[in-house]
Amino acid sequence: MIASMTNIVKRYGSNNALDHMNMNIAKGEVLGLLGPNGAGKSTAIKVLTGLVSVDAGAALLFGKKMKGQAADLKRRIGVVPQDLALYETLSARDNLAYFGKLYGITGVALKQRVAEVLDVLGLTDVEKKPPKRFSGGMKRRLNIGCAIMHKPELLILDEPTVGIDPQSRNHILDFIEEMAKHDTTVIYTSHYMEEVARLCSRILIMDTGRVIAEGSVEEITKSVLFEETITLDVKDPAPKLLDAIRNVQGVIKCEASGHLIVVASTIGVANIHRILEVALPYVINGVTTHSPTLEDAFLALTGKNLRDGGEA
Repeated sequence: MIASMTNIVKRYGSNNALDHMNMNIAKGEVLGLLGPNGAGKSTAIKVLTGLVSVDAGAALLFGKKMKGQAADLKRRIGVVPQDLALYETLSARDNLAYFGKLYGITGVALKQRVAEVLDVLGLTDVEKKPPKRFSGGMKRRLNIGCAIMHKPELLILDEPTVGIDPQSRNHILDFIEEMAKHDTTVIYTSHYMEEVARLCSRILIMDTGRVIAEGSVEEITKSVLFEETITLDVKDPAPKLLDAIRNVQGVIKCEASGHLIVVASTIGVANIHRILEVALPYVINGVTTHSPTLEDAFLALTGKNLRDGGEA
């Protein structure tokens, strides 16, 4: 186990930022940490990294408690904050070298590691330029580079793709997938559900300072949502057709709206073929399906948009 939190309580005045929070992080997994703003995600990360103390409970990192500065433990983690942590007037190469030196890398090893990181993040061509001349996506990539100079065992990324171009976003996502292949444990927070669904082997959804759902995307959606939707565009949606569809196994409800027939079915029954067989005598102009997504499950669990409120 890379890290764990057991019954963690963290209060800010009368506000429980973490309310008996429990979380386990296994070696080599990519863990998605989701929650509406104010759910306690940032506080949970601060507890894990030793930036804040707790009022109750136990937090372990690499099997040990954070005591004092715990420099030996902190050297084994890398943190990519949402707010860029770069020296704008230093070159990309010098930024990486500076952070490498903070972790005790020097000499030939430092030069080699700087070159490796520049290459893997696609920044070699601009290594002599300062970040103040970079695009948002290039700055985000350099921000990640600074956090991985020391080859951390645990990499924490807090909204690493906010406000960047699609090319840089794909580069960052590809990079994280590659890191995971080499047994780097990753904690990933994002407002972009499709990124979390793509990257994360396991997901924790937080609200009001505690975990309210845990599992893979499929496990979470199946535990929360029970319907998938099929919409038929039918030239003449006769009442007989509606009755026939309602009798198909797994159909929960079937309603017509103009020339559209909207069918809600139990997840997993895979009855679209049976519905189409029933509808064959009719002229069908189109068929669309909608399976529950991670975002659907998130909204069902929290009733909140990811950007509501203020973070804790």
